[in-house]
Amino acid sequence: MNNFMIALKRFFRNKNTVTIIGVIAIILILFVGYRIQIDRKVNPVPDIPIAAMTIQPRTKITPDMIEYVDVAPVVLRNNVIRSSNAIIGKYSNYNTVIPKGSMFYSGVVVNQADLPDAALVEVAKGEVPYYMSVTLDKTYGNSIYPGNYIDIYMKAVNENGQLMVGKLVENVKVLAVKDSSGRDVFENNEETRLPSSLIYGVKPEINILLLKAKYMTAFSADLFPVPHGGTANIQDGATEVSSQTLRDFINANTVPNDELNAAIPQEG
Repeated sequence: MNNFMIALKRFFRNKNTVTIIGVIAIILILFVGYRIQIDRKVNPVPDIPIAAMTIQPRTKITPDMIEYVDVAPVVLRNNVIRSSNAIIGKYSNYNTVIPKGSMFYSGVVVNQADLPDAALVEVAKGEVPYYMSVTLDKTYGNSIYPGNYIDIYMKAVNENGQLMVGKLVENVKVLAVKDSSGRDVFENNEETRLPSSLIYGVKPEINILLLKAKYMTAFSADLFPVPHGGTANIQDGATEVSSQTLRDFINANTVPNDELNAAIPQEG
């Protein structure tokens, strides 16, 4: 026994032996660490919810719209929703179609109260929304899309019974196309929705001018959109009144805004 202990001490006192053992230990540590990291990235995480069908925007998510799969951890990002409890009863966002087989992500699934109207979100600072009633014919067979730039034309009959037709406002950006129920016509690619109104963002003074023209029924006034023939660049020109004749005609047959303001009782 003593001889064995002496031999063992000599073995470990040998520098070459210690070096070899150290190298072997380092290799084992690296190998074990590598296997642990691989297992963490490869071993699937169970029961990750995915869409069992294509989910259109503004759709309430129900249990039958969800199925579950095992997903490798390397695929999972921090914004992936891992529990169906955070999905069921929520809504797909207004600007999102969730494809069949897709995982659910934060920002894509929202509470009903957090659903914005895309058109109102897009109204630029210093502008107000304007709604124009349209028909399938007025939108050229549903060919006017959000993001298109259009001109607004006006048709009316003047006090002499003469027909007036001309461009009233030019270079107006379409923010949304709505159907008669207020739903976005193009947000759902599985339904055919007919256009009922166009929404624009315009400066307050142009909004007033358009509203005046809209209510001039005594002159058979009618407003209708005319597209540029594609999506224009905002740098092509600002939205502006293009016909001084039509502007003068509208203002001559309506009460001036300063008179309306003067009629409002002042506080104090």
